[in-house]
Amino acid sequence: MKDTPDAMYLTVRNATKTYGTFTALDAVSVEIDRGEFVCLLGPSGCGKTTLLRLIAGLSKLDGGEITLEGAPLCDLPARKRGFGIVFQSYSLFPNMTVAENIGYGLKIRGVPPGDVAARVSELLDLIKLPQVADKFPGQLSGGQQQRIALARAIAVDPRVLLLDEPLSALDAKVRAELRSEIRQVQRALGIPTLMVTHDQEEALALADKIICMNHGTVVQAGTPEDLYNRPATRFVAEFMGISNLIPAEDIARHFPDLLKTRPTGGDARLMACIRPEQIALSPAPNGSATVRSISFLGNLRRLELDSPIGPLLIETHGSNPCREGDRVDLVIAPEACTWVIDDSPKAKVALA
Repeated sequence: MKDTPDAMYLTVRNATKTYGTFTALDAVSVEIDRGEFVCLLGPSGCGKTTLLRLIAGLSKLDGGEITLEGAPLCDLPARKRGFGIVFQSYSLFPNMTVAENIGYGLKIRGVPPGDVAARVSELLDLIKLPQVADKFPGQLSGGQQQRIALARAIAVDPRVLLLDEPLSALDAKVRAELRSEIRQVQRALGIPTLMVTHDQEEALALADKIICMNHGTVVQAGTPEDLYNRPATRFVAEFMGISNLIPAEDIARHFPDLLKTRPTGGDARLMACIRPEQIALSPAPNGSATVRSISFLGNLRRLELDSPIGPLLIETHGSNPCREGDRVDLVIAPEACTWVIDDSPKAKVALA
Protein backbone atom coordinates (compact mmCIF):
# COMPACT_ATOMS: atom_id res chain seq x y z
CA MET A 1 0.00 0.00 0.00
CA LYS A 2 1.41 3.37 -1.03
CA ASP A 3 1.79 6.38 1.20
CA THR A 4 -0.63 9.28 0.99
CA PRO A 5 0.58 12.17 -1.23
CA ASP A 6 1.84 14.19 1.75
CA ALA A 7 3.91 11.31 3.17
CA MET A 8 7.67 11.08 2.76
CA TYR A 9 8.91 9.43 -0.42
CA LEU A 10 11.72 7.30 1.04
CA THR A 11 11.66 6.29 4.69
CA VAL A 12 14.19 4.45 6.84
CA ARG A 13 12.91 3.40 10.27
CA ASN A 14 15.11 2.11 13.10
CA ALA A 15 17.77 0.74 10.75
CA THR A 16 20.30 -1.42 12.59
CA LYS A 17 23.48 -2.98 11.21
CA THR A 18 26.20 -4.81 13.11
CA TYR A 19 29.47 -6.40 12.11
CA GLY A 20 30.40 -8.88 14.83
CA THR A 21 30.51 -6.88 18.06
CA PHE A 22 30.65 -3.53 16.24
CA THR A 23 27.39 -1.62 15.78
CA ALA A 24 27.63 0.36 12.55
CA LEU A 25 24.04 1.67 12.76
CA ASP A 26 21.95 1.90 15.90
CA ALA A 27 18.20 2.41 15.24
CA VAL A 28 18.70 5.09 12.59
CA SER A 29 15.63 6.76 11.06
CA VAL A 30 15.82 8.94 7.94
CA GLU A 31 13.27 10.50 5.57
CA ILE A 32 13.66 11.88 2.04
CA ASP A 33 10.87 13.81 0.37
CA ARG A 34 10.09 13.99 -3.34
CA GLY A 35 12.67 16.13 -5.14
CA GLU A 36 14.68 16.67 -1.95
CA PHE A 37 18.49 16.79 -1.78
CA VAL A 38 19.63 15.24 1.51
CA CYS A 39 23.22 15.00 2.75
CA LEU A 40 24.42 12.40 5.23
CA LEU A 41 27.20 14.24 7.03
CA GLY A 42 29.65 12.95 9.60
CA PRO A 43 33.21 11.80 10.30
CA SER A 44 34.71 8.61 8.93
CA GLY A 45 33.21 5.54 10.58
CA CYS A 46 29.98 7.24 11.67
CA GLY A 47 27.77 4.90 9.60
CA LYS A 48 26.77 7.16 6.70
CA THR A 49 28.10 4.92 3.90
CA THR A 50 26.66 1.85 5.64
CA LEU A 51 23.25 3.54 5.59
CA LEU A 52 23.57 4.42 1.90
CA ARG A 53 24.52 0.82 1.05
CA LEU A 54 21.49 -0.48 2.95
CA ILE A 55 19.20 1.86 1.03
CA ALA A 56 20.84 0.84 -2.25
CA GLY A 57 20.37 -2.85 -1.45
CA LEU A 58 24.13 -3.55 -1.42
CA SER A 59 23.95 -4.65 2.24
CA LYS A 60 21.19 -6.24 4.32
CA LEU A 61 19.52 -4.78 7.38
CA ASP A 62 19.83 -6.56 10.72
CA GLY A 63 16.76 -4.69 11.99
CA GLY A 64 14.33 -1.97 10.98
CA GLU A 65 12.72 -1.24 7.63
CA ILE A 66 13.13 0.79 4.44
CA THR A 67 10.14 1.80 2.34
CA LEU A 68 9.71 3.66 -0.96
CA GLU A 69 6.29 5.23 -1.42
CA GLY A 70 5.08 2.92 1.33
CA ALA A 71 6.33 -0.28 -0.36
CA PRO A 72 8.98 -2.29 1.57
CA LEU A 73 12.42 -2.53 -0.04
CA CYS A 74 14.32 -4.85 2.27
CA ASP A 75 13.62 -8.03 0.28
CA LEU A 76 14.10 -6.35 -3.10
CA PRO A 77 17.56 -6.86 -4.70
CA ALA A 78 19.60 -3.80 -5.67
CA ARG A 79 19.03 -4.26 -9.42
CA LYS A 80 15.25 -4.05 -8.97
CA ARG A 81 15.13 -0.95 -6.77
CA GLY A 82 15.57 1.43 -9.69
CA PHE A 83 18.16 3.59 -7.94
CA GLY A 84 21.10 5.37 -9.57
CA ILE A 85 24.42 5.23 -7.73
CA VAL A 86 27.57 7.34 -8.18
CA PHE A 87 30.69 6.27 -6.28
CA GLN A 88 33.83 8.19 -5.39
CA SER A 89 35.86 5.99 -7.75
CA TYR A 90 33.68 6.78 -10.83
CA SER A 91 33.48 3.05 -11.79
CA LEU A 92 33.28 3.77 -15.52
CA PHE A 93 33.94 0.99 -18.04
CA PRO A 94 37.42 1.81 -19.41
CA ASN A 95 36.89 -0.11 -22.67
CA MET A 96 33.70 1.80 -23.54
CA THR A 97 33.36 5.28 -24.96
CA VAL A 98 31.65 8.00 -22.96
CA ALA A 99 28.48 7.54 -25.02
CA GLU A 100 28.53 3.78 -24.44
CA ASN A 101 29.06 4.28 -20.69
CA ILE A 102 26.13 6.68 -20.36
CA GLY A 103 23.84 4.54 -22.50
CA TYR A 104 24.78 1.20 -20.95
CA GLY A 105 21.86 1.03 -18.53
CA LEU A 106 19.41 1.91 -21.27
CA LYS A 107 20.88 -0.65 -23.65
CA ILE A 108 20.55 -3.57 -21.23
CA ARG A 109 16.94 -2.53 -20.66
CA GLY A 110 16.25 -2.99 -24.35
CA VAL A 111 15.77 0.67 -25.25
CA PRO A 112 15.99 1.17 -29.06
CA PRO A 113 19.42 2.42 -30.24
CA GLY A 114 17.98 5.66 -31.62
CA ASP A 115 16.37 6.51 -28.30
CA VAL A 116 19.59 5.65 -26.45
CA ALA A 117 21.59 7.98 -28.69
CA ALA A 118 19.09 10.80 -28.18
CA ARG A 119 19.14 10.36 -24.40
CA VAL A 120 22.95 10.29 -24.31
CA SER A 121 23.12 13.49 -26.37
CA GLU A 122 20.60 15.16 -24.05
CA LEU A 123 22.59 14.22 -20.95
CA LEU A 124 25.93 15.29 -22.42
CA ASP A 125 24.40 18.71 -23.03
CA LEU A 126 23.02 18.73 -19.47
CA ILE A 127 26.44 18.06 -17.94
CA LYS A 128 28.10 20.51 -20.37
CA LEU A 129 30.30 17.92 -22.11
CA PRO A 130 28.73 17.53 -25.56
CA GLN A 131 32.13 17.15 -27.24
CA VAL A 132 33.39 14.00 -25.44
CA ALA A 133 30.92 11.33 -26.63
CA ASP A 134 33.53 9.34 -28.58
CA LYS A 135 36.33 9.60 -26.02
CA PHE A 136 37.28 6.92 -23.50
CA PRO A 137 37.30 7.54 -19.72
CA GLY A 138 41.11 7.44 -19.59
CA GLN A 139 41.23 10.47 -21.87
CA LEU A 140 39.21 12.61 -19.45
CA SER A 141 40.04 14.52 -16.28
CA GLY A 142 38.73 13.39 -12.89
CA GLY A 143 36.04 16.04 -12.90
CA GLN A 144 34.90 15.05 -16.39
CA GLN A 145 34.81 11.37 -15.43
CA GLN A 146 32.62 12.18 -12.44
CA ARG A 147 30.23 14.12 -14.67
CA ILE A 148 29.99 11.07 -16.93
CA ALA A 149 29.33 8.81 -13.92
CA LEU A 150 26.53 11.18 -12.89
CA ALA A 151 25.03 11.17 -16.40
CA ARG A 152 25.12 7.35 -16.50
CA ALA A 153 23.32 7.18 -13.14
CA ILE A 154 20.51 9.52 -14.19
CA ALA A 155 20.15 8.14 -17.74
CA VAL A 156 17.65 5.51 -16.60
CA ASP A 157 15.45 8.02 -14.71
CA PRO A 158 16.25 6.59 -11.25
CA ARG A 159 13.66 6.67 -8.51
CA VAL A 160 16.38 7.85 -6.11
CA LEU A 161 19.92 9.07 -6.80
CA LEU A 162 22.58 7.90 -4.32
CA LEU A 163 25.95 9.67 -4.22
CA ASP A 164 28.78 8.17 -2.14
CA GLU A 165 31.34 10.96 -1.58
CA PRO A 166 31.51 11.62 -5.34
CA LEU A 167 33.69 14.72 -5.04
CA SER A 168 36.26 13.78 -2.42
CA ALA A 169 38.93 12.65 -4.92
CA LEU A 170 38.88 15.98 -6.79
CA ASP A 171 40.88 19.14 -6.12
CA ALA A 172 39.20 22.05 -4.36
CA LYS A 173 38.40 24.18 -7.42
CA VAL A 174 36.96 21.31 -9.47
CA ARG A 175 35.03 20.10 -6.43
CA ALA A 176 33.39 23.51 -5.98
CA GLU A 177 32.47 23.71 -9.68
CA LEU A 178 31.09 20.19 -9.81
CA ARG A 179 28.99 20.46 -6.67
CA SER A 180 27.27 23.47 -8.21
CA GLU A 181 26.58 21.49 -11.37
CA ILE A 182 25.27 18.48 -9.42
CA ARG A 183 22.82 20.76 -7.61
CA GLN A 184 21.67 22.36 -10.87
CA VAL A 185 21.13 18.95 -12.50
CA GLN A 186 19.27 17.62 -9.45
CA ARG A 187 16.99 20.65 -9.35
CA ALA A 188 16.33 20.47 -13.09
CA LEU A 189 15.35 16.79 -12.93
CA GLY A 190 13.74 16.76 -9.48
CA ILE A 191 15.31 13.41 -8.54
CA PRO A 192 15.26 12.64 -4.78
CA THR A 193 18.95 12.53 -3.89
CA LEU A 194 20.91 11.19 -0.93
CA MET A 195 24.58 12.14 -0.77
CA VAL A 196 27.24 10.93 1.66
CA THR A 197 29.91 13.47 2.57
CA HIS A 198 32.29 14.35 5.39
CA ASP A 199 32.70 17.91 4.08
CA GLN A 200 30.45 20.36 5.96
CA GLU A 201 30.93 23.11 3.35
CA GLU A 202 29.75 20.69 0.67
CA ALA A 203 26.68 19.78 2.71
CA LEU A 204 25.85 23.42 3.43
CA ALA A 205 26.09 24.31 -0.27
CA LEU A 206 24.11 21.37 -1.65
CA ALA A 207 21.52 20.12 0.79
CA ASP A 208 17.89 20.92 1.41
CA LYS A 209 18.32 18.82 4.56
CA ILE A 210 21.41 17.65 6.42
CA ILE A 211 21.43 14.52 8.57
CA CYS A 212 24.42 14.75 10.90
CA MET A 213 25.63 11.37 12.17
CA ASN A 214 28.13 10.16 14.76
CA HIS A 215 28.86 6.70 16.19
CA GLY A 216 26.10 5.04 14.16
CA THR A 217 23.31 7.38 15.24
CA VAL A 218 21.59 10.51 13.93
CA VAL A 219 22.67 13.42 16.13
CA GLN A 220 20.61 16.14 14.44
CA ALA A 221 18.65 16.60 11.21
CA GLY A 222 17.41 19.83 9.66
CA THR A 223 18.09 22.51 7.08
CA PRO A 224 21.67 23.77 6.65
CA GLU A 225 20.60 26.96 8.42
CA ASP A 226 19.22 24.96 11.36
CA LEU A 227 22.39 22.97 11.90
CA TYR A 228 24.73 25.92 11.50
CA ASN A 229 22.77 28.54 13.44
CA ARG A 230 21.01 26.27 15.95
CA PRO A 231 23.20 23.23 16.64
CA ALA A 232 21.78 20.95 19.31
CA THR A 233 25.04 19.52 20.63
CA ARG A 234 28.72 20.34 20.93
CA PHE A 235 29.51 17.71 18.30
CA VAL A 236 27.22 19.34 15.71
CA ALA A 237 28.48 22.83 16.56
CA GLU A 238 32.10 21.77 16.03
CA PHE A 239 31.43 19.64 12.96
CA MET A 240 29.36 22.31 11.21
CA GLY A 241 32.13 24.89 11.24
CA ILE A 242 34.19 26.87 13.70
CA SER A 243 32.56 27.57 17.06
CA ASN A 244 33.45 29.31 20.28
CA LEU A 245 32.11 27.00 23.00
CA ILE A 246 32.00 28.60 26.41
CA PRO A 247 30.95 27.12 29.78
CA ALA A 248 27.79 28.66 31.26
CA GLU A 249 29.59 29.78 34.41
CA ASP A 250 32.05 31.88 32.37
CA ILE A 251 29.18 33.49 30.47
CA ALA A 252 27.41 34.28 33.75
CA ARG A 253 30.56 35.87 35.15
CA HIS A 254 31.55 38.05 32.18
CA PHE A 255 28.54 38.37 29.83
CA PRO A 256 25.43 37.93 32.00
CA ASP A 257 23.17 39.46 29.32
CA LEU A 258 23.76 36.37 27.18
CA LEU A 259 22.01 34.22 29.77
CA LYS A 260 18.70 35.66 28.52
CA THR A 261 18.76 33.14 25.67
CA ARG A 262 19.58 30.14 27.86
CA PRO A 263 16.71 27.62 28.14
CA THR A 264 15.23 27.48 31.61
CA GLY A 265 15.46 24.18 33.43
CA GLY A 266 17.79 22.88 30.75
CA ASP A 267 20.40 20.16 30.74
CA ALA A 268 23.26 20.68 33.20
CA ARG A 269 25.69 20.22 30.32
CA LEU A 270 24.46 23.31 28.41
CA MET A 271 27.21 25.58 27.12
CA ALA A 272 27.18 28.70 24.96
CA CYS A 273 27.96 28.46 21.25
CA ILE A 274 28.99 31.65 19.44
CA ARG A 275 30.14 31.60 15.81
CA PRO A 276 33.31 33.64 15.02
CA GLU A 277 31.45 36.07 12.73
CA GLN A 278 28.95 36.88 15.51
CA ILE A 279 31.52 38.66 17.71
CA ALA A 280 32.38 42.30 17.04
CA LEU A 281 35.51 44.04 18.27
CA SER A 282 35.86 47.52 19.70
CA PRO A 283 39.45 48.81 20.03
CA ALA A 284 40.07 49.93 23.60
CA PRO A 285 43.41 50.63 25.32
CA ASN A 286 42.14 48.97 28.47
CA GLY A 287 40.00 46.35 26.75
CA SER A 288 39.28 42.98 28.34
CA ALA A 289 40.79 40.90 25.49
CA THR A 290 44.08 40.81 23.61
CA VAL A 291 44.61 40.03 19.91
CA ARG A 292 47.07 37.13 19.88
CA SER A 293 47.30 36.54 16.11
CA ILE A 294 45.71 37.55 12.79
CA SER A 295 45.48 35.29 9.75
CA PHE A 296 44.74 36.69 6.30
CA LEU A 297 42.40 34.31 4.44
CA GLY A 298 41.51 36.26 1.31
CA ASN A 299 37.99 37.56 1.80
CA LEU A 300 38.22 37.38 5.59
CA ARG A 301 40.60 37.70 8.50
CA ARG A 302 40.65 35.27 11.40
CA LEU A 303 41.75 36.63 14.76
CA GLU A 304 42.77 34.61 17.79
CA LEU A 305 42.07 36.37 21.07
CA ASP A 306 42.91 35.83 24.71
CA SER A 307 39.84 36.85 26.67
CA PRO A 308 38.32 36.53 30.17
CA ILE A 309 36.19 33.62 28.87
CA GLY A 310 39.17 31.84 27.34
CA PRO A 311 40.64 31.70 23.81
CA LEU A 312 38.29 33.01 21.11
CA LEU A 313 38.25 32.90 17.32
CA ILE A 314 36.76 35.88 15.49
CA GLU A 315 36.28 36.36 11.74
CA THR A 316 35.93 39.75 10.08
CA HIS A 317 35.39 40.75 6.46
CA GLY A 318 37.10 43.66 4.79
CA SER A 319 39.67 45.84 6.51
CA ASN A 320 40.48 45.26 10.13
CA PRO A 321 41.91 48.05 12.33
CA CYS A 322 43.36 45.66 14.91
CA ARG A 323 46.95 44.50 15.10
CA GLU A 324 48.56 41.69 17.05
CA GLY A 325 48.96 42.71 20.67
CA ASP A 326 46.09 45.24 20.61
CA ARG A 327 43.63 45.39 23.48
CA VAL A 328 39.96 45.20 22.51
CA ASP A 329 36.51 44.94 24.00
CA LEU A 330 34.08 42.27 22.83
CA VAL A 331 30.58 43.04 21.61
CA ILE A 332 28.21 40.05 21.55
CA ALA A 333 24.48 40.41 20.97
CA PRO A 334 22.31 38.01 23.03
CA GLU A 335 20.71 36.59 19.87
CA ALA A 336 24.17 35.59 18.61
CA CYS A 337 24.46 33.07 21.45
CA THR A 338 22.89 29.63 21.12
CA TRP A 339 23.02 26.91 23.76
CA VAL A 340 24.19 23.38 23.04
CA ILE A 341 24.51 20.21 25.08
CA ASP A 342 28.09 19.25 25.77
CA ASP A 343 28.02 15.65 24.51
CA SER A 344 31.79 15.19 24.67
CA PRO A 345 33.09 12.08 26.46
CA LYS A 346 34.62 14.28 29.15
CA ALA A 347 31.27 15.90 29.95
CA LYS A 348 29.52 12.54 30.09
CA VAL A 349 32.15 11.18 32.50
CA ALA A 350 31.85 14.28 34.71
CA LEU A 351 28.11 13.76 35.10
CA ALA A 352 28.32 10.01 35.62
